[in-house]
Amino acid sequence: MFRITVMSETRKLLGEAAERLFEKHCGARAMRAADGGEIPQALWRALAEAGYPAALVPESAGGPGLETGDALSLLLGAGRHALPAPLAETMLAGWLLSAAGLALPGAGPLAVAPVREGEALAASRAGAGWRLQGRATRVPWASQAEAIVVAADCEGRNLVALVRPGDCRIERGANVAGESRDDVDFEGVRCVNAGFAAHDAAALRSMGAVMRSAQIAGAMQRVLELSVQYAGERVQFGRPIGRFQAVQQSLAVLAGQAAAAAAAAEAGIEAAARDLASPTVAVAKIRAGEAAGIGAAIAHQVHGAIGFTQEHRLHYWTRRLWSWRDEFGNEARWAARLGGRIAAAGADRLWQGITAAG
Repeated sequence: MFRITVMSETRKLLGEAAERLFEKHCGARAMRAADGGEIPQALWRALAEAGYPAALVPESAGGPGLETGDALSLLLGAGRHALPAPLAETMLAGWLLSAAGLALPGAGPLAVAPVREGEALAASRAGAGWRLQGRATRVPWASQAEAIVVAADCEGRNLVALVRPGDCRIERGANVAGESRDDVDFEGVRCVNAGFAAHDAAALRSMGAVMRSAQIAGAMQRVLELSVQYAGERVQFGRPIGRFQAVQQSLAVLAGQAAAAAAAAEAGIEAAARDLASPTVAVAKIRAGEAAGIGAAIAHQVHGAIGFTQEHRLHYWTRRLWSWRDEFGNEARWAARLGGRIAAAGADRLWQGITAAG
């Protein structure tokens, strides 16, 4: 069961301002540059000037002091515009750094690691500092970040450390949307700065999952808009294809998936503000990921051949949907984790767990 979220005045104003910024800077030129693996610099400067990359940093640490839910809601708009920049990752890095009492290193984009379940980094003392051991794969934007923020285990304690990308061995890669996804070898790398925090790598992935859920929900809204618009404009057999019952049924399913993704993402955002261990975090990523797969398929069916061309803008959203559903844990991983938790609690607590999840 999901709670009904009442939008705060702060969230409303923040969303309206972000919408104007995204609309201005996410044009065709920026999207084409991102396809080549670049971060559009004018876009990033605008984001930094607005303070969005530091949205999860508390006021006491030099951030804007936003409520967690309000800050995360920015990513709904980012997804709606297929924002071709590491806003979510830099917000996540700022959240980790502030939890460890560390300041953001500058105004540039940041990466976080490890992001994949089953991967872990370790840290050990090296004189007055720390050295890392381990390797992380598919790290978003690592090769283009000003710094990489890592969550590492240090003798049973959670260490958050700042690392220079130039000190690491990085094998560059990309997701299907052309966004940087790199394999990073941290073996023997010395930390620039480090501190202990309550957040570990599992918490990093949980917050990342909520962020991707929000981005997916925003992208689904735009995919629905594009599909409805195209169905109303494309004429076949003398009338718009949107007047054919089969197409109407497909659009209705797409609308339902977009609404489900939005509800799941909002629930995940609210849960993350209270407790990242909440099962609602898992439910949000599972449902948003499912919607991404179904929704992208329907959108391309409605658009037909034109939707697969580079010239049509639909692919900017669908390629990100396919990528985001797999990042910070796909539906299968989160479903397995959720199922394990339910099974461990026992049959007597099943209904209590379901009703308390929202």
